Amino acid sequence: MIRVVVVDDHQIVRDGLVALLGALEGIEVVGTAADGQEALHVVREVLPEVVVMDIQMPRLDGIDAARFITGRHAGVSVLMLTMNEDDDTILAAMRAGASGYLLKGAGAEEVERAIRSAAAGGMVFGASLAARVADFFGRMGAPAPAVQVPFPELTERERTVLDLLAEGRSNDQIAAQLYVSNKTVRNAVSSIYAKLHASGRAEAIAKAKDAGLGRHPS
Repeated sequence: MIRVVVVDDHQIVRDGLVALLGALEGIEVVGTAADGQEALHVVREVLPEVVVMDIQMPRLDGIDAARFITGRHAGVSVLMLTMNEDDDTILAAMRAGASGYLLKGAGAEEVERAIRSAAAGGMVFGASLAARVADFFGRMGAPAPAVQVPFPELTERERTVLDLLAEGRSNDQIAAQLYVSNKTVRNAVSSIYAKLHASGRAEAIAKAKDAGLGRHPS
């Protein structure tokens, strides 16, 4: 059982996350807090595996709270869930010891995967942020942290096809963009359905969008 604390200054967001996580097998919400200061007390009392936390909060923001939590409780992972996606804030969260960074537009499946990965000691970024993080570290000349790849069961080609499906592209359009035959795309799509246990195109696209794919401009 993964024990989780939810921290957000907006009660409707906090309650929604509690309801979402409470319905997932193997995850238990053991505490909530409305700001970073309160989060420090709750974490000390219940010692969760994962803290899911907003950044912009009164009294003590999420980045400072993450720094305190990770500094005092080595077994607790902090997963940021925020609207803020600027590079400086992402970097500050990582320097504070955060194990992951998701945007609040993330789907339920993406949040669930991130929590499970953070609990296992992984470094997790939302699919829409992963490429930016890797590029940022590349420009610094430093190795990028291991970033969770959406649908690791797919090949790189299949993941590209799925991303294009989620953008609303037809098989013909995908084939033209990737310079492959229509048959190659059909085979990739069939393999995607099987590996994702999707009943068809609509379900595969829904899963892809939950993981943050298909957000590039058409």
